[in-house]
Amino acid sequence: MQKRISVEVDSQHCSTCMMGHVCLPVGMPAHEVQQLDALVTERIRIEKGQPLYRHNEQLNALFSLRSGSIKTLLEEANGSHQITGFYLPGEIVGLDGMIEGKHSSSAIAMEDSEVCVVQIKDIDEISRSVPSLQHQVRRLMSKEIARSHQVLLALGSMRSEQRLAAFLSNLSQRLSILGYSSTDFVMRMSREEIGNYLGLTIETISRLFSRFARDGVIKINQREVKIIDMKALNELVDKPC
Repeated sequence: MQKRISVEVDSQHCSTCMMGHVCLPVGMPAHEVQQLDALVTERIRIEKGQPLYRHNEQLNALFSLRSGSIKTLLEEANGSHQITGFYLPGEIVGLDGMIEGKHSSSAIAMEDSEVCVVQIKDIDEISRSVPSLQHQVRRLMSKEIARSHQVLLALGSMRSEQRLAAFLSNLSQRLSILGYSSTDFVMRMSREEIGNYLGLTIETISRLFSRFARDGVIKINQREVKIIDMKALNELVDKPC
């Protein structure tokens, strides 16, 4: 059973939210951003390990992650699964269902999280007076497709050390955009989850973390990561196969 708790929406809306610089309004004119305040009429909390939505559920809304972290995954009938993405605050979850009108994956909270709910019908309605909103949604969909292509590229052509280096570099960049440190951070995902996402065993992930630390590229303590040599990390990503 889904454990989702509705949260009363206070006076903080899209035009004043601290996540506005990375969320749906990014790049929109200020006068149009103010009109987006009507989009968010509900926020919900999801407990750690609980689903925001499940595979094949009807797409009724997009979700802007306000706090916490979420993973998306494909689930097999035999109980196995493949993680397809990790989402941080300010990022939009649910775009996978925009084409078919149903979610093609499940979204699970990796920690207690809170999302702003943006109903699809409201997007259509507000787009009539805010033309750039549809452009924003298309931009986000294009970004999601590009992310999926990057994952396929990593799984198809990169060696194991390149996959992990690319993962850490991407995570660093995303955290920097959010205003957090790009070199000192706590990974919300486990090594097993990283391995699943990158198509590597947990043993390989642990061995690579140890190797990166031994080579002076990073320092790591459990899930706490400090990138010591960003240049070396990026050179690992670009190293010819």
